[in-house]
Amino acid sequence: MQEERKVIKQPHNVIMEDRKIVTVSGVADIDSFDEQTVILYTDMGELTIKGYNLHINKLNVDTGELSVEGEIYSLVYADEQPSKGGFLSKLFK
Repeated sequence: MQEERKVIKQPHNVIMEDRKIVTVSGVADIDSFDEQTVILYTDMGELTIKGYNLHINKLNVDTGELSVEGEIYSLVYADEQPSKGGFLSKLFK
């Protein structure tokens, strides 16, 4: 039998501290990440974080909270929703 997961909408917040740390809640999935770019999906659309020396400090799959540290110079939303599974769905297959 296939396991069904209930999707619960979580509040979406973005908190940036001194352009060094950004905490995002309401993260549904992570598409990709490297030291210059983190692409993630939220209920509010795709969010791209750009910067230098970016590192994911905290990722809580249950609460949908993500913390990224580095030199952040851009946060950009796109209205596209995920069509295929991203990083987390690949990780938990």
